[in-house]
Amino acid sequence: MTPAALADLVRAVAVDVLTSRDLDDTALPPAVTIERPRNPEHGDYATNLALQVAKKIGVAPRDLAGWLADALVGRDGVAAADVAGPGFVNLRLAADAQGQIVREVLERGSGYGHGDALAGRRINLEFVSANPTGPLHLGGTRWAAVGDALGRVLAAQGAEVVREYYFNDAGAQIDRFVRSLVAAARGEAPPEDGYAGGYLSDVAAAVLREEPNALSLSPDECAEAFRRIGVGLMFEEIKRSLHEFGTDFDVYFHEDSLHASGAVSEVVEELKAHEHLYPAEGAWWLRSTEYGDDKDRVVIKSDGAPAYIAGDIAYFRDKRRRGFDLCIYMLGADHHGYIARLKAAAAALDDDPDVVEVLIGQMVNLVSEGRPVRMSKRAGTVVTMEDLVDAVGVDAARYALIRSSVDATLDIDLDLWSKRSNDNPVYYVQYAHARLSSLERGAADLGIKVPDGVADVDLSLLTHPREGDLVRTLGEFPKVVATAAALREPHRIARYLEELASAYHKFYDACRVLPQGDEEATPLTTARLALCAATRQLLGNGLGLLGVTAPERM
Repeated sequence: MTPAALADLVRAVAVDVLTSRDLDDTALPPAVTIERPRNPEHGDYATNLALQVAKKIGVAPRDLAGWLADALVGRDGVAAADVAGPGFVNLRLAADAQGQIVREVLERGSGYGHGDALAGRRINLEFVSANPTGPLHLGGTRWAAVGDALGRVLAAQGAEVVREYYFNDAGAQIDRFVRSLVAAARGEAPPEDGYAGGYLSDVAAAVLREEPNALSLSPDECAEAFRRIGVGLMFEEIKRSLHEFGTDFDVYFHEDSLHASGAVSEVVEELKAHEHLYPAEGAWWLRSTEYGDDKDRVVIKSDGAPAYIAGDIAYFRDKRRRGFDLCIYMLGADHHGYIARLKAAAAALDDDPDVVEVLIGQMVNLVSEGRPVRMSKRAGTVVTMEDLVDAVGVDAARYALIRSSVDATLDIDLDLWSKRSNDNPVYYVQYAHARLSSLERGAADLGIKVPDGVADVDLSLLTHPREGDLVRTLGEFPKVVATAAALREPHRIARYLEELASAYHKFYDACRVLPQGDEEATPLTTARLALCAATRQLLGNGLGLLGVTAPERM
């Protein structure tokens, strides 16, 4: 019996209990909370339903808990039910009922853990969106891993997710990049406000290979050649790096297209017509304070040029016109102000501000031998995706970046994450999967296999405490995935996988799976192999949601 099935059973029993006593069953919540007690001696699961409902219906929590416990005992799959504390009900399941979790995992396979909470939602998930002025730095790399994992998790809950990269190919940062390229091509120092790093010489040389006479053109023509070729080359390198990192996008949206198509001018005129913009100091300002922003924002500057927010407003309008009902923006640590201004832009367009959701990711630091790693070989003082991957590999880099909440600054210890030992969290999880794969091969060598269907496997034989711990950990996976999607926190899946790997290793140390010597395989052997197969499946499912490989050999 899965936790979800147990929750349904407890609620159904609660309805029977309340109606039989002429009490109001409408006080029951739509979904019953089922948790695993911290102390396994208290039971397999517990519910606080009596504490939630008792006051509403005018009875003592412990009395209601007692009625529930009495009614639950004897129901299919419930071996024991006891009242604890102020009104908790602790539940212990029969072994065959717990075995249903194993059965369901093996029957659903790669679909176990998926749900439909977001079915019908069209989500635009914009992340990374780094300026094409240099290699991806660690902040962008964090979003590349977390954003890709979040997209997988949201899709696993039924959403239609479009992963989008907003290509900032307009604005002052591109002008500075072009000036820096021209200086590098001439062998000069970069401009005072320009970019530095060995990559500039590489890109400048590539521009000259494609346009050998670029430096002899007029200043405007020279700048345009370096802009057209250099920005394109830099963006292609970013896309290549992301692909090699396991992150690909469905849409690469060019900021410049909003200006070229007239979308920016159109939305500005609409805001003026509805008096959401007002003139002051020679500029046009958005009344964003009316929608929760800390100050009004300049949309059209005094020189007539659009400010950056003008493109943001047009971009949001474009997303909505493409049919997205939720627009998630994943931005860097210095973008907190964008939360209010993007919601204000939505409100000014007479749209629902809640359609905009902004996630802010904090900085990432690399540490080696207890000291910060600051210098990149290619990008001056910026540490890049390439530096991290070179140091620890793609899997470890992705897992390290996803494993912690993006709300906190992250220090990645290169010495730890490059280890091939159980001290390294990703190695610990992957080793569990490889160990299970080896076990399956060992069983095949002995001529033992789990039947194609598990209907004939006696899962009630899984009575050892370590077996129970492992089975219940398997049962938590759907809830973990659903919570990770609802809270936009894929790190919960990584932490769950470590818990699952730990439960498996403890089981393996306590429970022999394969026969030794002249021993014959028994029904318990088959049941334990089924449990191992289910564990292997879930480790693979979880690693897949993180975009991390599940190796069969290590």
